[in-house]
Amino acid sequence: MTVWRTLRADLWTVAADPLPRMDGPRWLARLPHVLVVVFAMLMVLGAGNGSVDPAIPVLALFQAAALVGAMVRPIPAWWASTAIMVIGAWLVKRAPASWDVPGQLPHGGMAFPWSIHLIALQAGVLFLLALRVRPRVVAETLLITLLAGPICVYVVNPNIGPHEVLMAVPVVVTGAAVSALMGIGVVLRGERVARARLFRQKELTAVERARRTVLEERNRIARELHDVVAHHMTLISIQAQVAPHLVKDPPKELTENLAGIRQNAVEALTELRRVLGVLRSQDTPPHAPQPSLDGLAELAANARGAGLALDIETTGEARPLSPGVELSAFRIIQEALSNAMRHAPGAAVHVKIGYRTDALVLQITNTAPDRPPPPSTGPGHGLLGMRERTAMLGGELAAGPTTDGGYEVTATLPVRTPVEDAP
Repeated sequence: MTVWRTLRADLWTVAADPLPRMDGPRWLARLPHVLVVVFAMLMVLGAGNGSVDPAIPVLALFQAAALVGAMVRPIPAWWASTAIMVIGAWLVKRAPASWDVPGQLPHGGMAFPWSIHLIALQAGVLFLLALRVRPRVVAETLLITLLAGPICVYVVNPNIGPHEVLMAVPVVVTGAAVSALMGIGVVLRGERVARARLFRQKELTAVERARRTVLEERNRIARELHDVVAHHMTLISIQAQVAPHLVKDPPKELTENLAGIRQNAVEALTELRRVLGVLRSQDTPPHAPQPSLDGLAELAANARGAGLALDIETTGEARPLSPGVELSAFRIIQEALSNAMRHAPGAAVHVKIGYRTDALVLQITNTAPDRPPPPSTGPGHGLLGMRERTAMLGGELAAGPTTDGGYEVTATLPVRTPVEDAP
């Protein structure tokens, strides 16, 4: 019963399994499908050319239809092809006169009892099936096909006598050829499946690498912002402690509230330090001061010292911004300059900082490089870090090549926080 259930599960199905397209240009993608249709047409024409039995072209036409159908539904096409084989043997049985001469092939060029064109079409169906189903299903269909052939010859055609036994040699040779053809199909399918699995694994690896890169960038940004937040929490604690001494005879309620504020600030600062211990890597210096736009002059001097042609333009009224905005702006400019030096050697870079009432706009543009860049040692995180910093502030970032062969990065960083916008 287990064998029958397995055969039923494998072979009693009408599931679609389209023949895969070839990789490459669009005109090449459908080449296998075109070749199958052309082969089917040639076999039909060959079967009808000079055939004295009108059944042969009809059988070839149906076998050709099964071959074309095998490109979409291989299992149903194989069943149809097998049925056509049995019908062909039955039609030979209806013409016993063709077997009257011992050792002579039946009429119409039939090769014991099917023509070479019918055999070629059926072999094509089996080959297309072997390209898409599991090896176990290939073995099952091949075994059934090879058993059906002798059964059709010796059972469906009882007119065959002992002197025609030698004529079974072509059947054996044909079966061996079909088996080899299906073996080739199994090998090709195995290679295609292995290649597809490798491609999926590469995709999963790329997705995992991208996710890990994003987490690393967010981790680094969080480490940098920790110092900014910790600085403000320290100021809150100090101000809450000093405030009662600035008022003569402060009310008890005010003293208690300020003490509570200071206590909450100290506790929050303690938790922040614990978070920092988790986020910081071993090579990160503890409590490193975080840069701001005030350090832009030093950054520009270092870039020019490295040979970068750099000019900086400031528009609007410069004013102090929140530490988070200044830190993100400095890092974005720093990453953009690093990318320009790495990927556009010899290019000139223009940095434009625009102060608006509601946002800080950064525009870093480099011209086309004057020589090819050195080979990359791996995927960089610069552009990803810029996007993460911009998204953290609720801003927008656009990056892409310019018409003259250079590259431009534009970041818009809102200067208003949700607290300031709240009613």
